[in-house]
Amino acid sequence: MQFQHPHPLQPCWDLALASVQADALATALNVGLFDVLTEQSGAPEIAARLGLDPDKLEHILELLWSMDLLELIQIHAGTASTPRYCASSGAKRYFAKHSPDYCGDAWAFRLRSLREFGAQLSDHLQLRANKEEPPPSVPTDQCWATLARTKIVQEQAAVTAGAALAIVDRLPELKRVRHFLDLGCGPGMVAIALAHALPESHGTVFDLPPTAAVARQNIEAAQLGARLSVLGGDLTRDDIGHGYDLIWCASVLHFVPDLAQTLRKIRAALAPGGLLISIHAEIPPLAPQAATVLAYYLPLLMRGHHVGRQGELAGALLAAGFDHVGTFESDLFPLAPVQVQVCR
Repeated sequence: MQFQHPHPLQPCWDLALASVQADALATALNVGLFDVLTEQSGAPEIAARLGLDPDKLEHILELLWSMDLLELIQIHAGTASTPRYCASSGAKRYFAKHSPDYCGDAWAFRLRSLREFGAQLSDHLQLRANKEEPPPSVPTDQCWATLARTKIVQEQAAVTAGAALAIVDRLPELKRVRHFLDLGCGPGMVAIALAHALPESHGTVFDLPPTAAVARQNIEAAQLGARLSVLGGDLTRDDIGHGYDLIWCASVLHFVPDLAQTLRKIRAALAPGGLLISIHAEIPPLAPQAATVLAYYLPLLMRGHHVGRQGELAGALLAAGFDHVGTFESDLFPLAPVQVQVCR
């Protein structure tokens, strides 16, 4: 007898199982497992190099193999076979520390911060008896700058910059871009990638002053200080410049207090015929598609910020004066799908 349908509780059981998988990956990163598995090896050799228990390590290796993070090669000798493992291509690229695309620290930070928030959900739900009691703490400007310097820079360099180039490369107007703005630049790796892709252009990056200072360091390290200028300020209050042929704006609009006013300000900063590329998550109407977005953005929502329903931002962009807003979904960005709006 074969049962074709999973139990209704299976999705909930999968959530509990995913916690063990996440811990296995975190442990592998912590002990440097992927660094020694760029070439195939068996559990005894790996354990000897890392000072681990070989018998117990074998079970972790099997679990990581089942997660497509390791390749399993069976070496046959007569009737016996010996398992040997090697990091998968994705694990070598993103989780081996010598790789230029390493973002293991960024992944571990995501896991830790989401778990810390989840542990505080009950506190977030409680009504505060004393209205003067401060709400749960939120990251400070300096905290964001530290994250930009140490964690987010890994994701921007390894993932986001490539996604940005894949999007702008589709634009017929790309060749005439001479001045661009990265609004909410973080560590500045997207602007650096755009500057390399558009060698005739000059760019400006804008973020809160402590984070803008991090972007400046990365721009100078990339020897692009003559072509990329840095502005530190508050989007709500401060000047962001003008005459831009292209504005890249990713994950910024979730935090602004007045969306309509901010969109009008962004539009006014564009040169005639300029483009705005907006990269923001929106909540899809169907539960399976909404699940990842809601899980990732729940901390932001619980702290009073905004994630709109699908189509809401496009309507706001049109109301702000853009003549045409083209929208498509992208899953090239970290953690959750986003809606990409190309606004003319």
